[in-house]
Amino acid sequence: MDEEAALIALDNTLTKLGQNPHDLTLHAEHIRVAREAEMHEQVVAALEMLTSFFAAGDYAWLPLLSARTSTEQLETVEELQEIHALFEKGERDYLSIELLQKHVEFLIDRHARLAELGTKPEDPNSPFSTQWIRTAIAEAVSKGTGHFTESHRVWDLWRDWELDILSEAPPNVKPQLVEDVDAMLLSRLQQPHSNHDETFSTYSTFTTNYKPPDEYEPLLVQASKLRSKAVKAFERREKREHALAQSGFSLEGYAYYIFGERRAKQPDAPVLATLYERAIAEADKRRFANEPNAEEALRSFWHGYVDFLRTSSVSEDVQTQIYERGARSIPGSGEFWARYMRHLERSGQDPTAIEAVYTTAMAFGPVKADVEQLVPVFLARAGFEKRQADAREESDEQYLPLMQILFDGMRTVRKASKAGDPRLRLEKYFSQVCFNLANLPENAVEEWKDATKHYKNSYLAWTLYTDALVRNHNYDQARSVFKDVSLKNLDWPEAVWDAWVSFEQVYGSAEQMDECLDRIERARNQVTAKRAKEEKAAYEAMQVIADAEQQAAASVASTTRQSAQEDVAMDVDATAAGAGESKGKRKAEDDVEPEGHKKARVEQKPIPLKRDRENCTVIAAELPTGTTEDDLTTLFKDCGKIREVKITELQNSAIATVEFIERDSVPAALTKDKKRIQGQEIAVHLGWRSTLYVTNFPEKTDDESIRSLFGKYGTIFDVRWPSKKFKSTRRFCYVQFTSPSAANAALELHGRELEDGHPLSVLISNPERKKERTDADANDRELYVAGLSKFTTQKDLQGLFSTYGPVKGVRMTLDDRGQSKGFAFVEFEHAKDAVSALAANNHVLKNRRIAVTLADTHNKPPNPNSRKAKLSGKSVRVRNLPVNTQEPLLQQALEKIATVHRVEVVPDKNEAIVELENVAAAGKLLLHSDPVVFNGNTLTFSEESLESAGSSKSSGPPVATGGLFVPRSAASRPRAGLGSKKSVAVVNQSGAPASTSGAASSSNARSGEKKGQDDFRKMLGG
Repeated sequence: MDEEAALIALDNTLTKLGQNPHDLTLHAEHIRVAREAEMHEQVVAALEMLTSFFAAGDYAWLPLLSARTSTEQLETVEELQEIHALFEKGERDYLSIELLQKHVEFLIDRHARLAELGTKPEDPNSPFSTQWIRTAIAEAVSKGTGHFTESHRVWDLWRDWELDILSEAPPNVKPQLVEDVDAMLLSRLQQPHSNHDETFSTYSTFTTNYKPPDEYEPLLVQASKLRSKAVKAFERREKREHALAQSGFSLEGYAYYIFGERRAKQPDAPVLATLYERAIAEADKRRFANEPNAEEALRSFWHGYVDFLRTSSVSEDVQTQIYERGARSIPGSGEFWARYMRHLERSGQDPTAIEAVYTTAMAFGPVKADVEQLVPVFLARAGFEKRQADAREESDEQYLPLMQILFDGMRTVRKASKAGDPRLRLEKYFSQVCFNLANLPENAVEEWKDATKHYKNSYLAWTLYTDALVRNHNYDQARSVFKDVSLKNLDWPEAVWDAWVSFEQVYGSAEQMDECLDRIERARNQVTAKRAKEEKAAYEAMQVIADAEQQAAASVASTTRQSAQEDVAMDVDATAAGAGESKGKRKAEDDVEPEGHKKARVEQKPIPLKRDRENCTVIAAELPTGTTEDDLTTLFKDCGKIREVKITELQNSAIATVEFIERDSVPAALTKDKKRIQGQEIAVHLGWRSTLYVTNFPEKTDDESIRSLFGKYGTIFDVRWPSKKFKSTRRFCYVQFTSPSAANAALELHGRELEDGHPLSVLISNPERKKERTDADANDRELYVAGLSKFTTQKDLQGLFSTYGPVKGVRMTLDDRGQSKGFAFVEFEHAKDAVSALAANNHVLKNRRIAVTLADTHNKPPNPNSRKAKLSGKSVRVRNLPVNTQEPLLQQALEKIATVHRVEVVPDKNEAIVELENVAAAGKLLLHSDPVVFNGNTLTFSEESLESAGSSKSSGPPVATGGLFVPRSAASRPRAGLGSKKSVAVVNQSGAPASTSGAASSSNARSGEKKGQDDFRKMLGG
C-alpha cells in the first residue's frame, strides 16, 4: 500500500470511527491499515483508542506495552509506575498468561536495573523497592493461579527470583526469607497445576539447602500430604484439559468443560472462575478476528460467569468489579446491563448508581439499534421502579414513573425496528400495571389499540387487544374487532379464531356463535388455499435457484481448475463433463461418424432414485426440549407417509429432520411452519437447501476438521460420510446445517485450497444430479495397467489416458526410490471411457509395451482360504460399538492409533471387523493401553482369529464377506503385449458351505501357529 492510498484508507476509517466509535470491526480495521502502512505511531494511537472503548486482549496490550517500553528510557520510578499501571489495566480486561508473564519479567528486570544503577528505593513501602516488587509479583501471579496448565509460566519466574534473592541475602535477613520462601512453596503445592513434580522437587532441594537435616524427612512427608489433594484435583481435570487442547481451545470445548464443572455437587468456585476467565478471553480473541458466533459465545460466557458468582455467595464488591469489566467487554448486550442493574439493586446501591448504569447502556449505539438488547434494559429499569413504587406510601401517582419508563420503552423499540418486539414484552408489562396497580384500564386498552396499528399482522397483539377489551367489559367492541381481524393476513390466524370461539362461548348468543363459526370456516378455506399456493411456488423457486447456483459454481470450477482431481459422488455439471469428453482420438472418431448414424437428441428425465433424501426431507427447528418422535409424527401425519424422524437435542432446544416417502409431501409439510408443539412455536423449512456436498479435501481431513471448518457458518445438524468398504480413496461427505442460510453462507468455501492442488468443492446437494453409481461397480471405470517402465510417472499415464475421456485419478505403487513398481490403476469419470481406453493395450510407453485391462474388483481370489489365512494376523474385532455407527467415522478414530486398511461394521451385534495395514499395526491396536472412547462407548479389541474368520459357526449372522474383506484384485492379469478381455467371475454371496469352511479353518490352524499377545509384544519390541 503506497503512502497516498494508506492516508486515504486511514482517513476513511477514522471518519467512520468518529461516527460509530463502538464498532469493534472499525477499530480492528484502524489497526490493520496503520500496520500495513508501517505508520508505527498511528498503530500505537489505534491500540490506545481500542483500549479506551473496549476491553482488549493481549493481541492489543502486548504490542502496545512493547511500543511503550521500547520507546522510553524508563529510568525513573514515576515512568516505571506508569508502565506498571498499564500492565494492571490490561490484566483487568482479560486473563492472559502471556501478559502476566511479561509483567513479571518487566518487574524483575527493572528491579535488577535499579539495583545496578544504585537507585533502588530503600524504603520497603516505596514503589519498586524489593518488598514492593515482591508484593506486585505476588499479585500478578495470583491472577493466573487457577490456570492449571499454564500458571507455572508465571509462578516459576517468581520462584526463581525469590530463590536468587535468598541465595544472595545477608545472614541477618536470611531466616525471614527462608520462612517466606517455605510458605510460598507450600502454598504452591496446594494449588492444582501441571508441573507438580517439579514444584515438589524444588521444595525438596530447598529443604535440603535451608532446613536442618533431621527435619528433611518429616517436612517432605508433610508436604506430600499437603499436595495430594491438589494433585488429585488436577488429575480429575487432566483429560478435560487435554480434550480442550485437542479441540484447538474451541469455544464449544470451553462450554463443555464449564458444563462439566458446574454439574458437580459442589463446584469449585476458584476453578470455575478461572475457567470462565479463560473462555471469555478466547471468545474475545475470536471476536476481534471477526469469527462468526464469537460475539454470542462471549456474551453467553459472561452471563454464565456472573450468574455463577451470584449463586456462589461471592462478595458483592467482587461481583461489582466483574460487572464493571463485563460492561467494557460486551457493552452491546442488553441482558448483561439488565443483570448489572439487578445486582446493584440487590447489593443496596444508591438509586443514582442504577440510573447511571441505565443511562450508560442507553447511550450505547448498538443497544439502541437492537430490539433484543433494548427490551431487557427497559424491563430491568421498570422492575426497579416498580419495587421502588411498591415501597412508597400508596398514592395515585406512585406508579407514574414506572409507566413513563414503559411508555418510553415501547416507543423506542418501535422506532428501532419496524418489526418491533414480536413478543410484546413491554406492552404486556404496561397492561398489567394499568389493570392491576394503577387502576387505569382505559390506558391499557388504548395502548393495545395503538399496538395493533404497529403490529398489524401479529396474532398476539390482536388477541391481547381483545383480551383487554373483555377485561374492561367492552364486549361489543371486542366482537367487532374479532370480525374485522378474522380475515386479515396474520402470522397465526388459528390463535385468533380460537380466541373468538372462546369469547362467544362465554359472552355470545347462539346466533353470534354460528356467525362466528361461519366466518372462521370461510377464513380457514382462504388461508389454506393461499398457503398451499405460496409454499408450492416457494418450493419450486428454491429448486430453480439452487440448480442455477450449483451449475454456475460448477462451471466456474471446471473452467478455472480443469486439472483438479475431484472424488465426486454426484454429477454437478453434466455439460462440463460432456465437454471434457471431446478430446484427442475420440474427437477424431466423432468427426468421421456418418450423419445418418447420429441419434436424435432428446431431453432426458432425471434418473429415479431409490431414496430421495434431500428432496423428501424438511427440518423442524426451534423445538422445545423433550420433543418426542410421536409429537412430530402427529404434527406431520396429514402431509404424507413418513419414512424417518431424527431428533437431535441442542443446548436450549431441539431440532429434527422429518423424511417422507414421497417428495410431494414436502409442500404440505411446509405449511406447518409456525405451528406449536407443547405450546412453543416451531420453524419448518426445506431440508435439501440445508445440505452441502463437499469433496476434494485432503486425505487427512476427518469429521472433526470438517465440523471445525463449517461450524463457523452455523449449527451443524449432521455430517454423513461414505463407506470405504469398496474404495479406500473416497473423499466426500454431506454437511447438513440446521438452516438454509448457514448452508448458503458456507458456499464461500467453494474453491478454497486447504492444501496446494486441492481446491475444495462445496455445492448444494441435489440428489437428482447424483450419478446412479455405488462403489460396488467402481471397477467398470477403473483400468489395471501393467508392464510399466520404472521411469513412468503419474503425469505420463494421465496424459495418455485423458485422450479417451476425463480421468478421475491415477494410483501408482512406487518403490523406495520413488520409481514405479511396474503397474498402476487408472480411474475414469465414466465407465464408457474406460472401455474405450482398452484400445491402449500394447501401447508403447517409455520404450515398454504396456498391458491394459479392466480392474475386476469383485472377483474373489483363487484361493479364499489362503486369503483368510493372510488376513488372520492383521484383522481385529472391535466390540461395544454405539448403535448406528458409521464405518468411516470409526475408521477415522482408529487411524489415530494405527493404519487401517478398511472397516466393516456388523450392525446387529454392534461390532466391527477392522483390517489393518499389516500385522504390526494390528498388534499396535491390540496393545493400545489407553481406553478408546467412540461416541461415548469404550471400545474393546480382540484378535480376529483364523477360526472365527473362516468358520461359519459364528455367534451371530455373518457379514456379507464372511468376516473378511475381499480386496480389489483382478482374477487374472494380462501379460504385456497381449490383448485382454474382461472375464466374468461367479461370486457366491452366501459364502462356502459350513463343512468346507470348517475344513479350511482346521487346515489353516494346523499349518500355522496362532499368534498371541506375547508374540505381538516380541514382534513390536524386536
